[in-house]
Amino acid sequence: MKRCTIACDTPGGIQVCELALPDDATLDDALSAARLVLGEHSTDWNQASTGIYGRVYPRQHCWIDGDRIEIYRPLQVDPRASRRARAGRGRG
Repeated sequence: MKRCTIACDTPGGIQVCELALPDDATLDDALSAARLVLGEHSTDWNQASTGIYGRVYPRQHCWIDGDRIEIYRPLQVDPRASRRARAGRGRG
């Protein structure tokens, strides 16, 4: 068995749970188990991007013991567009 922490970024804040899964478990396996713990409406379980410690990985990735698996929400605003808008307001 290996252990992981699942962190889910929701509109209401970060939700976290800890799981113990078989050694051959993938990100997809961990997400399926976390869905039962955190609830169906916590995130878009089928479409959300996933990663480990801020680095995006495919759902078939086999994580290692102690990893923090993260489920990401889509950005509401493009950071580059926001930065350009702020810079444009500063000129003038």
